[in-house]
Amino acid sequence: MGFSTIMDIIGSFIIGGLLFLLLWKIDDASVANIFNNGEELILQQNLATTAMVLENDFRKIGYCSDWNKIPAPSKAILSADSTSIKFLTDVDDDGNVDTIHYYLGPTSELASTPNPRDRFLYRVVNNEIPRGVNLGVTQFKMIYFDPLGDTLFCPIIHPTSISSIEINITVENVVGYGGSSHEEQKSKYSKAFWRQIRLAARNLGNR
Repeated sequence: MGFSTIMDIIGSFIIGGLLFLLLWKIDDASVANIFNNGEELILQQNLATTAMVLENDFRKIGYCSDWNKIPAPSKAILSADSTSIKFLTDVDDDGNVDTIHYYLGPTSELASTPNPRDRFLYRVVNNEIPRGVNLGVTQFKMIYFDPLGDTLFCPIIHPTSISSIEINITVENVVGYGGSSHEEQKSKYSKAFWRQIRLAARNLGNR
């Protein structure tokens, strides 16, 4: 076997290896792209669902179809903090006063998910058993304002002073794709953010 033949064989192996590596990289990039696009869609859907439910509930603070059962709507907020709120409303428009309690659970509850930051967001109606829903929520923060627009500091000692609320929600993928280093692990989770600025339930103004 001549020297040129050996060089041809070696060259073929090198070229073949490079082609295989190129195909592997392209295939991995395609899989990552498909995964990320699918997760982005789920992320946006989760955020839209969460925001819609929150906005609907918060706008009905102090509301009851039988208004005689909530004589003082300004007292409808029972307690309020930066990551939790409890208030009176009429969930089913049936004339009965209900209590809704929103609060964010600890990260330790979802230690089994790959994302270390996701938490349960609880929506508890009346005395039902708390059941958290994992929609990838990593932030649920509220800022409260008095009738003059001044910020109220948490925890709120006098909930009757609340006139409007700013709601901030961040959701991330529960599962990310790829990433081996610490920085890659942190950045592999896509995120989406929603903010409702100065949401004012109409009934809070009935003072």
